[in-house]
Amino acid sequence: MAENTIDASLLAHMFLTGAQNLDAKKDWINELNVFPVPDGDTGTNMTMTIMSAVHMVQDIDSMNMKDLAKAISSGSLRGARGNSGVILSQLFRGFTKVVKGSDEIDIPMIADACEKAVETAYKAVIKPKEGTILTVAKGMAEIARKLVDAQMTLDVYIKNIIDYGSEVLAKTPDMLPVLKEAGVVDSGGQGLITILEGAYDGLMGKEVDPDLGKAKDENADRKEAPEEKEPEKPRFIYSAEFIINSEKSLPQAQIDELRTFLVTNGEQVVIIPDARELKVHVHTNEPGQILSKALTLGRLTCISIDNLLVEHHEKLIKNPSKAARDQADELLRRTTPAKPVGFIEVCAGDGFEEIFRGLGADFIIKGGQTMNPSTEDVLDAIDQVNAENIFLFPNNKNIIMAARQAQDLVREKNIIVIPSKTIPQGITALLGYDPAQNVESNQTAMMDAIANVRTAEVTYAIRDTTIDNVEIHQGDIMAVGDDGILSVGSDIEDTSLASVEKMMSDDAELISIYFGKEFSEENANRLAQKITEKFPDVDVEVNNGGQPVYYCILSVE
Repeated sequence: MAENTIDASLLAHMFLTGAQNLDAKKDWINELNVFPVPDGDTGTNMTMTIMSAVHMVQDIDSMNMKDLAKAISSGSLRGARGNSGVILSQLFRGFTKVVKGSDEIDIPMIADACEKAVETAYKAVIKPKEGTILTVAKGMAEIARKLVDAQMTLDVYIKNIIDYGSEVLAKTPDMLPVLKEAGVVDSGGQGLITILEGAYDGLMGKEVDPDLGKAKDENADRKEAPEEKEPEKPRFIYSAEFIINSEKSLPQAQIDELRTFLVTNGEQVVIIPDARELKVHVHTNEPGQILSKALTLGRLTCISIDNLLVEHHEKLIKNPSKAARDQADELLRRTTPAKPVGFIEVCAGDGFEEIFRGLGADFIIKGGQTMNPSTEDVLDAIDQVNAENIFLFPNNKNIIMAARQAQDLVREKNIIVIPSKTIPQGITALLGYDPAQNVESNQTAMMDAIANVRTAEVTYAIRDTTIDNVEIHQGDIMAVGDDGILSVGSDIEDTSLASVEKMMSDDAELISIYFGKEFSEENANRLAQKITEKFPDVDVEVNNGGQPVYYCILSVE
């Protein structure tokens, strides 16, 4: 190639061919994940992250470096999914900070931009770990600086950077023993190299597929205009709302007892403590029992009981459009004063959603291990919660970075990310909320609470591998713990019991079983009986999680 600089049009073309190459190889990158669980995510997360920026790049009317840099940075930042996607977005953010003020990029500027990209990405990670995408990016930044004065043409310079990055990637198993044991290189680092190899192909003249990104647009259209469905008939007949007035603040134990009673006898439970009042909402078939229980705590006021079957009938007749409902909801949010505290939880499974709503969660982000929500998804959820302070529970270690990235982007609300790595941690943290305490005290208490929860997720292996000196074969049942494999076997119940034995400690008080879509309540109760026989002094609970992929999720606390 004759040119020794890159203008906005060429950089955009290279960015698109890089995204195209990643999209084509995302399934292969997913297979590089260390744990052989049926939810490969690195390739998918990085692809969805970069595709968010692709759409913004494709929408630029008049191509220039400033608008291109903004599209790449903002698009990837908001579309970032999973740790690999967030780190990728930060690499783009740092790179574009350097180039956005120039019409053309030359070799010295590429070196500057690579260094800024690495600096920005490392700052975004609380505990950077070598042997990952960060190490690969750092290696390329270092060689980019060393080769600045090597009198190379631009294409040779970039090719040398990518080749060196591939050499660093090949060494990642020597930096992370878990990679060497599994026989793979770092999947995030491979994703980065794949993008840059595609970008180099674009530099050398490769064309962009005209259909790049269109599949996502079609999905977005379907999402924005879902088919109107007939309203479902309610499971419970009555909606009861009332306020309990007490002469003094009720102890948290009494509030928890009331919540348990309501969840047992209904759904859609909401309890809002306010000074000496408790505002209560519940759907139930026995409003009389609910009111009788509430009277044991204080005087009742503002009692309202509505027949949901009547409302259901009216919806069948009128069935207003989704747009009208959304408009009404938005008007309600704007005109209702913000409450002091709100809660957002991330989870997958109808059962978990019901549990969190019963505990007072204001908004549920659908997602988790099989589909990490993006930073944009988290921002949208924050926008839906009308509260001054919002506690945000990622409930998955691969969502924490996206949650923190969203936290950094919000100015008008105080967002507190509780770094829960599993759904049971999120449940325990929310249970520990004390309305009588301030935000800071609750944050400390919740952090302490999640530290005492040990979790195992039971699923099946999709390929042969070796992890933590444990040989795993395709189809084996695995219990994945907080820090690695807890047990492997051929039977779900036996493998689950073995994982509980590994998690037990002398101070354990409660073992919870959350059964998923592929594990019946009958099976869960049988497992609970086995655990009780093994540990008779510890309480055992069975709950419907309704989660995909994982037969059951177990916790010990």
